[in-house]
Amino acid sequence: MDTIAPVSVEQYVHYREQGYLIVRGLVAEDEVGELLEHVDELVAQRPDLLRIHMLHRRLEIHERYMLHPRILDVVAALIGPDVLALQTMLFLKGPGSPGQGYHQDSFHIVTQPDTLIGAWLALDRADEDNGCVWITAGSQHEPVYPDADESAGHGGDLLLADIPSIEGADDPDERRNGLTPVAAKYPGREVPAVLEPGDVVLFDGHVLHRSHANRSATRTRRSFVAHYCNARSHVPWDDEPLADGEMGNGRHVLARGSTHLPYARPRFVQGA
Repeated sequence: MDTIAPVSVEQYVHYREQGYLIVRGLVAEDEVGELLEHVDELVAQRPDLLRIHMLHRRLEIHERYMLHPRILDVVAALIGPDVLALQTMLFLKGPGSPGQGYHQDSFHIVTQPDTLIGAWLALDRADEDNGCVWITAGSQHEPVYPDADESAGHGGDLLLADIPSIEGADDPDERRNGLTPVAAKYPGREVPAVLEPGDVVLFDGHVLHRSHANRSATRTRRSFVAHYCNARSHVPWDDEPLADGEMGNGRHVLARGSTHLPYARPRFVQGA
């Protein structure tokens, strides 16, 4: 596949106004096939596997797709030329698998200042039947709502006078999810991210999003997800514990550009 065109002004404005951007065909068909073959190998070893995090620290293929140049082209256009790669996830959502309730990614992955962006790569067609992501467009303007459990280590905007703490983020039951009243402020604005294999949806760390259960009898919804931030943000987060006050920047990979802050180099991908 040829190098993609830069993000257009129209796409940039859409991302800023709506909190997300879908880029069609960003990853080539043969590359999607390579990832699916890898998924089959993992499932052969662990048939009950639903999702797995941070394999880019153990497997070359995960690091390579985290540092995929076309994905990074779009990320850099949206958050700046200096990009720190933070996390990878693999979702294997088979028929009947549950969904994930309303949440904000910046609640889980803290960056200061907050420049978090997620890139969700579809490996199968993702639609309403098999549990695609739903995005509450415009909700990226919301603050990050803090956890009522202050010991949980989640992010949140604590300097706003009237911000409520919430319980139940990620809970698919709207009655238990404390972000349900926030989502209700955007009636009619929740949109399904219907994707074909190779499409990528990118979304701001503040935007409310969720997925419903896979209602299909036969179709799996597999996806590869990575998170990034501007490399000049402090990152007091890592999948593995940090000491109190410790920054995690030195554990995360500088994917593009430069930074005055510590960073890690790729373990497997040379010249990235």
